[in-house]
Amino acid sequence: MKTIFIVLDGLGDEEIPAFKNKTPLEKAKTPNLDNWAKEGKLGLLFPVFKGALPTSEEGHFSLFGYDPEEWGIARGLITASGAGIDLKKGDIALRGNFGTVKNGEVIDRRAGRVKDPTKLIEGIDGMEINGVRFQVESAKEHRVGIAMKGEGLNPKISDGDPHYGKGEKGLRKIKSLDNSEEAEFTAKTLNEFLDKTHQILERHPFNEDRELPANYILTRGASEAVDLPSFEDRYNQKAACIAGKVLYKQVGRLLGMDILEVDGANGLPTTNLEGKFKKAREAILSSYDFVFVHVKATDSLAEDGDFWGKMEFIEKVDKNLSVFNEFTHQIVVTSDHSTCSVMKSHCPEDIPLLIKGKGKDKTEYFSEKECSKGSLGKIDQRNLFKRHIL
Repeated sequence: MKTIFIVLDGLGDEEIPAFKNKTPLEKAKTPNLDNWAKEGKLGLLFPVFKGALPTSEEGHFSLFGYDPEEWGIARGLITASGAGIDLKKGDIALRGNFGTVKNGEVIDRRAGRVKDPTKLIEGIDGMEINGVRFQVESAKEHRVGIAMKGEGLNPKISDGDPHYGKGEKGLRKIKSLDNSEEAEFTAKTLNEFLDKTHQILERHPFNEDRELPANYILTRGASEAVDLPSFEDRYNQKAACIAGKVLYKQVGRLLGMDILEVDGANGLPTTNLEGKFKKAREAILSSYDFVFVHVKATDSLAEDGDFWGKMEFIEKVDKNLSVFNEFTHQIVVTSDHSTCSVMKSHCPEDIPLLIKGKGKDKTEYFSEKECSKGSLGKIDQRNLFKRHIL
């Protein structure tokens, strides 16, 4: 069965007092999605995650049936390789955010969402500490990919980004997670790198007039290079990926999907939704069996606390989904995780799921509450693909 697989990043949410305790999805006018709910089946996914909050990498690989823990998948691998870093066996890859730190506390994890980090990176790329060379490349906006290249390294180290712990604000020192000599050395070397880059960034001309200076790198997701079996080898389906952001394109690349580019697909609320959905339709009607379409702004608007913007963007998505209304192949609409607008962060809430093309149940609308009544029930993300999509 051919499938369009639409991931509306961070789609689920909690009830919003300003919406009379409706979620942005419940509040939004979504006639197309509601019609699909009537024609299809609904359910909920429960997110799979190791830390305090679900992450995008755990969510996406789980959606496609690749258990992140089993395969050793972490954000560093995706971000660093997606940023163009050639990772070799023994290298350690990390995801980094340029953040704002003051008096040992994280004031802003994205330093006001840096638009172009090129000049910041020029000042720190290529640094060598304890015989380990640090390669730093832009992963767009405030995000960077980092590779530690040297001998005796181990990815079993803690994250430096406090947001993905228990929400504390204080800066974290990197620590060994298994007390091995290699992990201790890796943590020590990375801490020295972060201290030195902090000193450089504090004095960087880029930050002179910024209210939120990009003066620290918050790291997470340390990973070795991982060789994953391709989507086509695993499922015997030719697959393509359509996305605006580097991270999600790289998820597709790591699974051997073809990356289909769309003009104006930028991962922002202004992204070319019509172009993305038309490209997906064309692809599935030609040579592809499976097309993964990623839409980012549902997540980023919620992370900014803009629940009105999230609601309006969901309505915009729904309007553009009309390109699929006469579509006879399977369509799946879901998310990698929920993002709670009041919390301004990813959250462990269950994830809405809609499958059109494999029978129907008695649901009427596409919303979190209605999904809880759906015949698909509650599904572990990792089991979705093999049990309900193929």
